[in-house]
Amino acid sequence: MGEGMHVVMLPWLAFGHMIPFLHLSIALAKAGIRISFLTTQKNIQRLPKIPQHLTALINLVELPLAKVDGLPEGAEATVDILQGSNEYLMKAFDLSYPAFKKFITKESPDWIVHDFFPSWVGNVASEFNIPRVFFFIGSANVFAFFAPIADGLKKIWPSPESLASPPEWFEFESSVAFSPHETAGFYRWFFSPDASGFSGLDRLALALQGCLAMAIRSCNEFQEVYLGLLKKLLKRPVIPVGLLPPTPPEKRETTDPKWAKTLKWLDEQPNRSVVFVCFGSECKLKRDQVFEIALGLQLSNLPFLWAIRTPIWATNDIETLPPGFESQIGSRGVVYMGWAPQLEILSHPSIGGSLFHSGWASIIETVQYGHALIVLPLANVHSLDARMLVDKGLAIKVEINNDGSFDRDAIARALRLAVVEEEGERFRLKSIEMKAIFSDQTLHENYMNEFINFLKSSKT
Repeated sequence: MGEGMHVVMLPWLAFGHMIPFLHLSIALAKAGIRISFLTTQKNIQRLPKIPQHLTALINLVELPLAKVDGLPEGAEATVDILQGSNEYLMKAFDLSYPAFKKFITKESPDWIVHDFFPSWVGNVASEFNIPRVFFFIGSANVFAFFAPIADGLKKIWPSPESLASPPEWFEFESSVAFSPHETAGFYRWFFSPDASGFSGLDRLALALQGCLAMAIRSCNEFQEVYLGLLKKLLKRPVIPVGLLPPTPPEKRETTDPKWAKTLKWLDEQPNRSVVFVCFGSECKLKRDQVFEIALGLQLSNLPFLWAIRTPIWATNDIETLPPGFESQIGSRGVVYMGWAPQLEILSHPSIGGSLFHSGWASIIETVQYGHALIVLPLANVHSLDARMLVDKGLAIKVEINNDGSFDRDAIARALRLAVVEEEGERFRLKSIEMKAIFSDQTLHENYMNEFINFLKSSKT
């Protein structure tokens, strides 16, 4: 279908970006398209394994990362740094320009598919007359929130407070906006220059300028209104590539005693009774946030499996949790310290709900199995997705105060409403209804085929 075509993939240095780019790469490789996936050496080593039958078509290419002041030694992804240090990682990434240009000079690919962070990709593509597609790994509602500004229009948000309301170009009912406590930080990121001299607005505008199309991880069956608005605002092809739902994991034997013990506990729980709690690698929880989540789980009286990594503020696993927490919980819950196989957990029949940060990738993975959604947005653009889910009657949002804090009672209330109380039945039924869309591999393969046809027809 795409034999002979060569596509270069250039994601941002965050696993929440690299993984969707890898999923897209695998989907294109299945159609016979050759992929060069550019990222750093350390990130290559940490990426999921490529299916054996596609290794000849997907080449993981090392992109050297410069050393810059402010970036810790060995840091090559956002997971390696503290929140607030992203601009130094961006600066190091920006300095990869000569290496990227050298690679393009040598390979002369048919297409470049890129993220919005690299400031120089448009210049390289133009110099060598290579068409490019901007791939947005987030949801349509998130990009629609920024679309007119990202396309280079004047600054139309007069103050940070204006980000707390849905934009005027939303021609339909929507509550999608930032929470009051988030507006100042995001306003600063969007309009203030970073260590390389670019604002978030600059990077979005550069990503769009000159690209033949924007591809987006979405589908009309779930986001038709927002996708239609994007096409109107951007005045260029906006191509949904489907949700790229992960393939359900195969059952496997484990040699890890800690995971084997956890899996045994899961097997012993009733169907759809356990809440899975996970906030991803990018969401760096503070001590008071971890403690309130823990005490909220305790108050809920629900069985739970909580996957959490030892935070930077804790010297060991014991300090991560409130004193005596695990002994008080007993066998009702499991705290799994370290990386956990999220897809394997979500696909387990005992899981009935998920408390998480409402990142788009995690939304897709959770709804794919029809679980109840309890969302606690704490960083990035997660509030925009959390509110979209609430608008659709698909999620319970934990009550957050105007200063960004939340308490154990709010956690417990949201959990019980979403998982066991009669009033929450409509949310549970809505997730089961949406499962039919999110888990439909054929539907999303059809979207991918449309994207491949675009690549072929636009190149010829």
